[in-house]
Amino acid sequence: MRVLSASAAQTEALGAALARALPQVPGPLALYLEGDLGAGKTTLARGFLRALGVTGAVRSPTYTLLELYPLAGHTVVHADLYRLSGPGELEPLGIRDYAAAGHVWLIEWPDRGQGRLPRADLTVHLAVAGDHHPLELQAHTQDGTAWLSGVQLP
Repeated sequence: MRVLSASAAQTEALGAALARALPQVPGPLALYLEGDLGAGKTTLARGFLRALGVTGAVRSPTYTLLELYPLAGHTVVHADLYRLSGPGELEPLGIRDYAAAGHVWLIEWPDRGQGRLPRADLTVHLAVAGDHHPLELQAHTQDGTAWLSGVQLP
């Protein structure tokens, strides 16, 4: 699925649509967010988290690496791996504890944790093209296919 976002509000709305389409599976589920700096990864994550009920500030966990959002029905693990020099740096964070039923992962810069992260159910690749942000959504698992098929674009 390809989408063209012309604003941060549209990117947040896509994140919200992804949250509303979460399949009712035991999980864990993983959504990889790929793209260059400024492509809108955290903006999409903000829309996703807001749609699930997060009311506080949603920032990229660039320095903390992980932020947990315990919500009704899910625990969302928002990870930003930009600062990692290698996948081995994930072990001290206890990430294996979060690869459990009821957990939904939003992972920015997933390539930096390769081999140590849950497999992607969905990937959203965000790009910058002038004033627009083309987004491409791709399912990788059966749960990801169900998830993507439930997305109703705003």
